[in-house]
Amino acid sequence: MKIFSISDLHLDINNTKPMDIFGPVWHGHTAKIVEDWKSKVTDDDIVILAGDYSWAMKLEDVVPDFQFLVDLPGTKIIIRGNHDYWWSSIARVREKLPPKTYALQNDAIKIGNYIFCGNRGWLIPQGKFDTEENKKLYAREVIRLELSLKAAQKLQTNNEKIIFITHYPPFNNKIEPSQYTQLIEQYGVYKVVFAHLHGYINPKMLYNEINGISYYLTSCDALKNSLIQID
Repeated sequence: MKIFSISDLHLDINNTKPMDIFGPVWHGHTAKIVEDWKSKVTDDDIVILAGDYSWAMKLEDVVPDFQFLVDLPGTKIIIRGNHDYWWSSIARVREKLPPKTYALQNDAIKIGNYIFCGNRGWLIPQGKFDTEENKKLYAREVIRLELSLKAAQKLQTNNEKIIFITHYPPFNNKIEPSQYTQLIEQYGVYKVVFAHLHGYINPKMLYNEINGISYYLTSCDALKNSLIQID
């Protein structure tokens, strides 16, 4: 079993919000992702989608975008991104998911020798984001992050490897320690998958190892619409 990831697909199968207005990397990006996905992934593998899956505004409108996953091999694990406005209650989301697709929200799931857990996260308070409102949202997400890690710990009965998934980066643009990274280390996480960043990206953001933990940025444009193998 191999584990891959690609995120920030920003799907809109009904073509009401095309992504190619954001630059050439987005031209035909879904077709490129499908081609790469099918060339790498088997039905025994897992693909992590770390948020911003669809531009849909309502849950019923995301169904065509979910259909996109049906013909793609592997088990899929998704979390909510900041643009996933369609994501209502986790129970309703799970009712609409296609087969072999699992949604995480402050909880965890065990598959084979791995445990996957995650939450959306929030911006690290710094610079223009260092506001009281942002600090409040960040503090709330720190609590949710720990809920995810506690859920993973409860499932860990035979030293399974914990992979933590979050939409927002768990550190600032200088890749400095945060409350997120402290908890990730405290709970013995194996690897971390995150997304959200677009445009120019510090190469150190794409892959970094901090205190023995590997961190992977998986935004599809940063990966040139190719899946990255996590493990």
